[in-house]
Amino acid sequence: MPGQSDIDPVVPRASVANVANLLTGLRLVLVPVFLAALFVGDGHETFWRTVAFAIFAVAVITDHFDGALARAYGMVTEFGKLLDPIADKLLIGSALIGLSMLGDLPWWITIVIMAREIGVTLLRFAVLRHGVIPASRGGKLKTLVQAVAIGLFILPIAVWPPIWLTLATGLMWLAVLLTVLTGFDYVLSAVRDSRTRPAT
Repeated sequence: MPGQSDIDPVVPRASVANVANLLTGLRLVLVPVFLAALFVGDGHETFWRTVAFAIFAVAVITDHFDGALARAYGMVTEFGKLLDPIADKLLIGSALIGLSMLGDLPWWITIVIMAREIGVTLLRFAVLRHGVIPASRGGKLKTLVQAVAIGLFILPIAVWPPIWLTLATGLMWLAVLLTVLTGFDYVLSAVRDSRTRPAT
């Protein structure tokens, strides 16, 4: 009979209702607020575009803090790992579609990025019963570059020096490239996992 010291202690699971998940929820709430500010007037008013940028920036910052808090304080949950990328995609997607509707961003860029994001989200749901696919380092870099590029397009660039538009365009091209490459990487990872997963 094993002694008390041989018995593994019960490690409690992190509660779904924690600060990290609340920050993720806040990001979801900020999406319609951001869109409202983006489309005030004709959608090109300098003040409201700056407000929209500020809201977008706050939402992006919560993405950094919710992940950092979850890892540092043991608040990582399966729910959070699934909801976090969904919140990211809603924020990024709403910004891309909004900018394309306003004529500030070509629709093909929005379509390429959204096709990848929706595809990866569907892939996550498809393999959910076998576990959640965590965000890769490449995926995190892609999200960061997307956020910076989109943020520059949200700002009223028309009243700024032309260099800002050049910088924003260059970053957006990089974001598209990373989007496509990381999309293929997710698919390949899912295929590899399915081949190595034991049959049930």
